[in-house]
Amino acid sequence: MNCMALRWQDDIIVIDAGLMFPEEELLGVDIVVPDISYLTENRDKVRAIVLTHGHEDHIGGLPWILSELNVPVYGTEFTLALVEGKLEEHRLLDDAELIEILPAGDSPWGRSPSCPSGSRTAWWTAWPWPSTPR
Repeated sequence: MNCMALRWQDDIIVIDAGLMFPEEELLGVDIVVPDISYLTENRDKVRAIVLTHGHEDHIGGLPWILSELNVPVYGTEFTLALVEGKLEEHRLLDDAELIEILPAGDSPWGRSPSCPSGSRTAWWTAWPWPSTPR
């Protein structure tokens, strides 16, 4: 499952909103969705959800998150097409704000995931982070 919250001062951006398919020790459980209690406790700070690609472990938990938080969702055309079907199934599409972004091109950080129209994220803040592309 992929779902990460980045917080800088009073702003939170969520990267991906996935679900997980349970291992055999969770007999009888169909899916595992992210614990969004931190996000709901800080709902006034959550600005958006950015989706990197359309695999279930990156978009599958979106209906559960959007049922609690009304924030814009950013993704590529292909990713948002998958999201639309999922949100329509959960009767959330009419209230969702879906914003298209361009897919990732060539990058020194490597290739996008195996899903078409995948993208990467890079975030700059006032906090220095020494890193170089591999």
